[in-house]
Amino acid sequence: MGMKKLNLFSIVMAFILLAACGNQGNTVSEAGEKGPEHVIRFVHEEQIDSVQQSYVEEFKKIIEEKSNGDVHVEIYPVGQLGDATTQAELLQIGAVDMAIVSPGNIGTMVPESQALLLHFLFSDDMQINKQVLNESEALYGPMNEAFLDRRIKVLSYWTEGFNHWTANKALEQPSDFEGNRFRTMPSPLIVSSYEAYGANPTPMPYEQVYSGLQLNMIDGQTNPMFAIEQMKFYEVQSNMTLSRHSLYVTTTAINPDYYEGLPEDVQQMINETVEEMKDKSFEIQNEQNSEDLETIKQESNIEINELTGEQRKAFRESSKPVREEYVDMVGNERAREIIDTLEKEIQELEGN
Repeated sequence: MGMKKLNLFSIVMAFILLAACGNQGNTVSEAGEKGPEHVIRFVHEEQIDSVQQSYVEEFKKIIEEKSNGDVHVEIYPVGQLGDATTQAELLQIGAVDMAIVSPGNIGTMVPESQALLLHFLFSDDMQINKQVLNESEALYGPMNEAFLDRRIKVLSYWTEGFNHWTANKALEQPSDFEGNRFRTMPSPLIVSSYEAYGANPTPMPYEQVYSGLQLNMIDGQTNPMFAIEQMKFYEVQSNMTLSRHSLYVTTTAINPDYYEGLPEDVQQMINETVEEMKDKSFEIQNEQNSEDLETIKQESNIEINELTGEQRKAFRESSKPVREEYVDMVGNERAREIIDTLEKEIQELEGN
């Protein structure tokens, strides 16, 4: 058994033992109080005090109120049950019930999802992006099918905000990336995106990025503003470029067998709660990212620059070949349908 499979097996066995010792649905305590009918084990990819934690806490609050306590949500942040990729694998096999699953962490698992990682694909207007993520035929059609083929049922797509770059120099044109050991998530398409700028992309777990920067193992990284502040990346970087080169898109997902095995009223409560979270998720990311930018400005001496229109155009041109690489990499007609439909939807909304 390989090390990766052994680690996953160990986590699953530990979780089974934990669940066996914990409070199960429809149990009665020593005080005679009846336990919840349904316990949802919900994992996410970030630390405490993150956008994902805020999202899951709000989800928990809403659905537990809707169900009058019959549904209980157990929250497991990243690290408690493995890294982000391991969490997605646990969702696939039903060891956990719900998860926040981001395309950057599962690019090899669901290759089609990498369309959401393409640089300069989404609009600069966050309201347009919100509409696309809530209503897109590309996402809720062929993209959802791709996830479901891999035993992940996506309930919604949402964003944690625009991604930005930090490094030890200003990144204002593609040539500035030349030779830069740039940390990326493990998606092959993200790697290709930075190779297109001449960088040396270096996949690394999120939890190791600060030490990687501090020890000069990597030269730069990309994340939404809240993550840059929360993980204190600005302490070990001299420059931050407000690039808005991509959205940090993620998903709220559920194990399909678990979902189908729930009573219809519980399914409906989950669907209603996810729907309510569509607006709340945008409010959460907007508020947190805005506040964290101000915190960084106040608490650090990091030099902040913003890409101009001309600079964005240069990066956009350098990144365009990666869109065709996406189709070739995935290797099926569904990938072509996803990217063509997604581009058309964004362009039509921007035109309006």
